[in-house]
Amino acid sequence: MLAVIIAAGMISLPAAENPAPKPGITKQPFGEAKGQPVELYTLTNKNGMVAKITNYGGIITELHAPDRDGKMGDVVLGFDNLDAYLKPNPFFGALIGRYGNRIANAKFTLDGVEHTLAANNGKNHLHGGRNGFNKVVWAARPIEKVAGASSSRHGEQDAPPTLPAALELTYTSKDGEEGYPGMLRVTVTYTLTDDNELKIDYRAVTDKPTPCNLTNHTYFNLNLAAGARPTINNHELTILAGHYTEVGPGLIPTGKLPAVAGTPMDFTKPRRIGERADNDFEQLKHAGGYDHNWVLRKYNIGGEGTPKPTLAATVYEPQSGRLMEVFTTEPGIQFYSGNFLNGKLTGKNDIKYIRRAGLCLETQHFPDSPNQPTFPTTILRPGQTYHSQTIYKFSVK
Repeated sequence: MLAVIIAAGMISLPAAENPAPKPGITKQPFGEAKGQPVELYTLTNKNGMVAKITNYGGIITELHAPDRDGKMGDVVLGFDNLDAYLKPNPFFGALIGRYGNRIANAKFTLDGVEHTLAANNGKNHLHGGRNGFNKVVWAARPIEKVAGASSSRHGEQDAPPTLPAALELTYTSKDGEEGYPGMLRVTVTYTLTDDNELKIDYRAVTDKPTPCNLTNHTYFNLNLAAGARPTINNHELTILAGHYTEVGPGLIPTGKLPAVAGTPMDFTKPRRIGERADNDFEQLKHAGGYDHNWVLRKYNIGGEGTPKPTLAATVYEPQSGRLMEVFTTEPGIQFYSGNFLNGKLTGKNDIKYIRRAGLCLETQHFPDSPNQPTFPTTILRPGQTYHSQTIYKFSVK
């Protein structure tokens, strides 16, 4: 029973311990990078789900989703402050571009001209280079959308319903940046819906032919509250793909697309990640676990008829009951099981990010596509628009 206080003829009730956050979008200072102010934006939906995103690198710093008891919990790896993100880290939560994943030998030939990129992964190019999209300050525009008012049966105007808040980030990558040809104008919009979906919408145009392969590198753990050293080994993963891109040393694709059937790469039915991650299967030895692209469909960028987002993968964590579904328009999805995390980084709530503390499901075109003519092309040309959409949807079971 709630206690009441009676004084001077007035009755007051104690404030709720955890008042529901107001839906919408807010911002606060988050420090400074490269001489530019950085902001942290908080998107909240009507269910109390929260996404925090900074315009430095488009990083998702927090994402709070309910467990089966309705308790909200942060489900992504990251840091409490900007300074930690400015130091070397494995792309926690960041937007990736101009090219997500690897390009062999940091070079490619386009229309008869060889282009040399920054080599930042041994002799290869990874995630846009030394100063990729994850290290730039994006121009930010918060969008609190309001639909038009509707009329009631009595001719009165109803209150205009508030639609999901969104954050629009824009960046212009100059011709020659990190070795890429052409000026690329990029817009990425994050939207948090009342269906507990975090939508990421990517668009880009160019003035010269150039590779374009944008993604987000968030590390998920659906039960970070499990203890001081949580891992994703007990998460159950499904990937709706019958083939994957085979890789050799350095995780560069061989060009072959083997079937997953009969191998530890088969996630067509839910499998516990830790069950086979350390199998002696040759592909897993290359990465010390999973770090591969699964083949969802054949789709070329810049073409007509961009496909609608379809279900590509699901992740279920039995203890918390959280379920994450990944929908995308992309032809591939990179599953990375956090093999290279080593406990040296301490994140939010003083959690040390040990091996397999988080997993990534990066929607994308295939690695090294500029050097693989049989893969879906990643070349964007003037007059075309790159458009890609990915949805991370949260529920419980």
